[in-house]
Amino acid sequence: MNASDFVINLAQQGVQLTVNNNKLNIRSPKGVITPKIQAELMAYKAEIIALLRDASRQAPSSVPNLDSSATDIPLAEGLSLQTIGRLIGESGDGLNQKSKQPIIDPKLMAQRLTVTFRPLPNGYKNEEILRFRTELQQQMQSYGVTIKSWEEATKEFDYQIHIPLINWKKNIKTRVVKTGIHAVIDVEIPPSLCVIGKKFIAEKFYQSYSRFILKGQKVSVSRIARLISWAEEYAAKYIEDPTNTQVIVLTDLDQEFVDSQTSYQQKIKIGLNTLIRTFSEIVIGVSSDKFSILNMNLSDSVFSIKQLDNFVLQSLIPKIYVPILPLPLSKFKIGNLNFQDSHYAKQLVALSNHLADTNLFPPGYKLSEVIKRQSHRDIVDVIVNGRTGVSYGFVAYVEPPHYIGEKEITEKDWKSLYPIAEFSHDEVRTNSIGRRYLKTKIGGEYQFKQIPDIWVLSARSGSNKTNLNLESDILRIGLTDKLLLQLPQGVDHQLVDIKPSYDVYVMLGISLAAALYTPDLIQNGAPIVHFHGYPAFEWFKPNEYCVGVNNPSVPCGTFESGVFNFLGIYQLAQKPVKDIALVSLVEPDHGTNFIAHDLEYLVERLKAGCRENQIELGGKHFMSLKAKLSDRGI
Repeated sequence: MNASDFVINLAQQGVQLTVNNNKLNIRSPKGVITPKIQAELMAYKAEIIALLRDASRQAPSSVPNLDSSATDIPLAEGLSLQTIGRLIGESGDGLNQKSKQPIIDPKLMAQRLTVTFRPLPNGYKNEEILRFRTELQQQMQSYGVTIKSWEEATKEFDYQIHIPLINWKKNIKTRVVKTGIHAVIDVEIPPSLCVIGKKFIAEKFYQSYSRFILKGQKVSVSRIARLISWAEEYAAKYIEDPTNTQVIVLTDLDQEFVDSQTSYQQKIKIGLNTLIRTFSEIVIGVSSDKFSILNMNLSDSVFSIKQLDNFVLQSLIPKIYVPILPLPLSKFKIGNLNFQDSHYAKQLVALSNHLADTNLFPPGYKLSEVIKRQSHRDIVDVIVNGRTGVSYGFVAYVEPPHYIGEKEITEKDWKSLYPIAEFSHDEVRTNSIGRRYLKTKIGGEYQFKQIPDIWVLSARSGSNKTNLNLESDILRIGLTDKLLLQLPQGVDHQLVDIKPSYDVYVMLGISLAAALYTPDLIQNGAPIVHFHGYPAFEWFKPNEYCVGVNNPSVPCGTFESGVFNFLGIYQLAQKPVKDIALVSLVEPDHGTNFIAHDLEYLVERLKAGCRENQIELGGKHFMSLKAKLSDRGI
């Protein structure tokens, strides 16, 4: 590791380095600066000082240029990533002040990953996949991913199946992948008649066990896996904890799935069935000249074999590092609200109805209809936090930001404010009535802005996004110094599947960044939509902007995706732009978020794009959009 990588690594952990004369000043969260780090700081001191001085001379900012290489991240001044993560909701509560540290540099993600390749079955002869598998391993290692042999990554495991009614016991010995392994890479093998028979018997056994022994009681993923794994042939049977280790399956490229003529609705069906058939989180389809990647985001991205290097860094590593998981209800303080009295809830319903004609929001799928085996449904039920369905896209409406007192203060007033335990004193402080203020840099000048309360009306996960029911499909998500969730009055979340979208962090990241950096955009409230497609470059009009095309493709349901969207708005505010009407925030391998100053304006623009085939589901427009934006340095 050189001095530049060392400084980037520290910055990603919330460490702030500055230079005063020839002295290196360090501000760090508790516990980050270990004796080993201290020794490295001393060893690199002269180089670090030179780096920071160079960065300072080049108009410094700690926010990365999201459309350039991750190694180009300036570090000298501005908000730390840890502060951004805490601001959008990833913070502790009164009992636990620890918060997850956002890592957005794929090279740093790679250094934190440990992966294993399951041994190939006897007689496996698919030359294209064998060649791809070898090159994939080499590329992952070149970026610092730790590759452990199957023997190192697994351990012996004994367990017992016991049926009390007949006092039947069966001891089973196997090997399981240790919890510390982030991914297992396997190849797909068509099941033999013997395996099909074993699966049938195992499923009948599980159904009986669930009905008569468990009696509907929910159990852990690992316990379910133990009951059925003896009949499985996929890598999933070897996973100690499926919530910590992802399975990645290499298989033949599905030509129908990657065909641009295949409708996105049909691609959803193909994709879900492929993931369920292989019982994996990620499937990579391989042919002689190209390959595709598939996960629950249902991306239909296709890459040339020559793009494997960039694919591993920008697409695969982020997906392994931040797997798709919904935000659990335990993150929120839960309350209730009568949405009949909410003007903004009615605006959200109107937005959903207007979008029906665009066909950008395919009907959701009930998991019970897609996943036929009860054991698999029960495993997925645990992983997705009790959700009974999946849908693709979201609609939301952010209320005007809520302030108490001065929206912006002077530097003199800032100096009189008080520290907050969770935040750096240089970045966030509070006044005597508990309103928090942020020191941030816009256009080269420091400003001191009140952090407003943010409230977003959102459709519940799995709902029909183009036909929302005001009484059962709307949630109100709040971001203050904690996360809040208001459900419809009379709804018991323990009995009814009414849970927030996977994209909560994205909604909050966009809304808070807009309040801080582009306040005119949301001063009267604003619609936000997300769908799994992209606009063409030619679709954009003056005062409409697009950011994020070169971001690492982190999945939805992660607060890293929220951080990237926050940074997208911040990045736009640093440019000489005004009268912003609409912002498109691209999430590669996922889709696009849109926020606009007006509901009717956004709906009209999206409908026009669909009529003119300049907005479509799937990845049709992504590569040309990326190329044209990159050519213009955007």
